[in-house]
Amino acid sequence: MRILFVCLGNICRSPTAEGVMRHKLREAGLAEEVDVESAGTGGWHVGHPPDERATAAAGARGIALESRAQRFLAEHADEFDLIVAMDRENEADIRSLAPAAEDKLHLLREFDPAAVEAGELEVPDPYYGGDAGFDDVLDMVERACDGLVEEIRARVER
Repeated sequence: MRILFVCLGNICRSPTAEGVMRHKLREAGLAEEVDVESAGTGGWHVGHPPDERATAAAGARGIALESRAQRFLAEHADEFDLIVAMDRENEADIRSLAPAAEDKLHLLREFDPAAVEAGELEVPDPYYGGDAGFDDVLDMVERACDGLVEEIRARVER
C-alpha cells in the first residue's frame, strides 16, 4: 500500500504526518506493508527539508522528519492507494489537479473518531504561529495516524 500526505508547502503538516505515520507503522510491525510519502500543492519549497519547528517538535517525541519537499502532481493519483489532505483547501486543490484521485482522497482527521464526532476535520497550518502550534498539530496527527494504522491493519489481515 502507498500513502501520500498532502498540505500546502510540504514543510510542516504533511512531512509531520509522514514522519508520524512511519513511526507508528514501525511500532505496529507494518512498516514493510506501507510506503509513505508527502507532497505540497504549492511548489515554492521543493527540495527543502521540513520546517525546523516541526522537526524539533517531532524530535522531542522521538519522531524523525527526514523528507524533502516535493510538489503534488496529477500522476500521484495513479501511484498512491490513499491520498490524505490536511485541510479542505488542499483537498480541493488535489481534486482540481488530479480528478482521478477522488476515490482515494481523504482528510487526515477522518481517521480520528473524536475529530469526526466534533466535526473538526482540518489540521491547521502552524507555519505563521508559535511553537505551540506545532505541538497541537502533532497531537492531531498522532491521533489520526493511530486510526489510520488500525484501518491498514484491518486491510492487511483480510
